[in-house]
Formats: sequence, structure tokens, C-alpha cells
Amino acid sequence: MARDADGFPVTRSAAGVRRGAAGSRDLVLLDERVSGCRACPRLVAWREEVAHVKRASFRDEDYWGRPVPGLGPADARIAVVGLAPAAHGGNRTGRVFTGDRSGDWIFAALWRAGLANQPTSVHADDGLELTDVRVCAAVRCAPPANAPTPEERDTCSPWLARELALLPRLRVVVVLGGFGWTALWPVLAGAGVTLPRPRPAFGHGVEVTLAGPHGPLTLLGSYHVSQQNTFTGKLTEPMLDAVLARATELASS
Repeated sequence: MARDADGFPVTRSAAGVRRGAAGSRDLVLLDERVSGCRACPRLVAWREEVAHVKRASFRDEDYWGRPVPGLGPADARIAVVGLAPAAHGGNRTGRVFTGDRSGDWIFAALWRAGLANQPTSVHADDGLELTDVRVCAAVRCAPPANAPTPEERDTCSPWLARELALLPRLRVVVVLGGFGWTALWPVLAGAGVTLPRPRPAFGHGVEVTLAGPHGPLTLLGSYHVSQQNTFTGKLTEPMLDAVLARATELASS
């Protein structure tokens, strides 16, 4: 596999994503391959344009401008799955949910739940450590208008399927938002999970238990930690805390 100027393996097609994901023997290699992916031309052009133009308040920073890998240990029993990196958040910092208000919400909640050593995630070297949880996204590149296309979602899905399959202790997946809920079903199939028919509808607090390759796997729905939801009160801190409390309860049972 060819490598780019920064040493990341380069993937340029949906077939390449499938091969690269399937051939990743651990999370370290998977994260490297995610970081070098160029399979979706529209997303590549957008993320790199944002990294070049920058937001005025971050003009002195070097943007990551790449796909954003997941964060968290390989022995995690809980996964939190979001939509995609923010243009001036994860696309800037190189860490999922880091450097924007959505990240402020999710990492503060993980800290309150005892799953993070600090309540903030500002940049990739700020000392944040997660315990028993892996945070990732359905789509790894920042999309224009925060809206990946179905084709982009499907092209990216093998990365997430392999990531979940590389978490042998995984027991709970907290899904943030309806897009992530819809995107997760083919991902779960790719990770060896038996899917129900019909698919359960998304909703905050919805709980679905499935037969996974390593035992029962429970999906928990939560409204996304977007500013639209948190500013309007559609999602409150107690609501998010309740979902994560249920996740930790299920993971420890």
C-alpha cells in the first residue's frame, strides 16, 4: 500500500477501504489507514479546503485536514458513535469530537460517567485518557454542511465495522443521532452482528439488544450533541447522563 508524504497508507476507492479495513489486525493499523483515506473526492476536497482557508480564530494553527480516527482503548466495553468530524473541530485537531461545542458536551458527560480522566478535550496532546469507552464516527471526514451523502456513508462504513470488530469486550454502543443509527445497521452486519427485522426506529433512550460475535450487544439511542439540540434543550445534560449511566450499567452486567 502506497504512503503519503506524512507516512500514512493511502486508500483511494471503496474497494480499497474494504481491503484496508479487513486487513487491519489491530486498532493502531486501522487508525493509520483511516488517516490516509482519500476514497471520497468531495470530502477530500472539502476537508483540505477548510484546512487551508481556516477559521479566523484558528488561523495560526496547523489543521489536521484528514479523516479522523477513533479514540479509546481496545478493551473498551462501550462505544460512542457520532456522525462525522466538524470542519473546525476534529478536522482541525485530528481527534474525534475535539475542539468544538459538541465535543465539550460529550467529553464532559464521559467524565461525569467516570469514563474520562478530564471533562475537556481541546487538542490531541491535552492529556485526555478514556477508560472502557471508544469514541468514533460513522463518517471519518468533515462533510460540507455536516451532511455526508449515502454513498459516502457506505464507502466509509467498513472502517467502523472493523473498528467495532476489534473491540472484543464490546457490550454497548451509544448511537448519537438518527444518521448514526441508520448508518450503523450495515456496519453491525459487517462486524458479525445478527440484525433484527424490521429495524428498530431511532429515538432518545431507545434500547435494542442484539446477538453479537462476542456475546449480547446493546444499542442505546441518544439525540446528537449538536448545538441545534443542546441550545434548544432537546438534549440536556441529565438526558445524556442517563444514557451513559445505562451504558455503564449494561457494560458491567
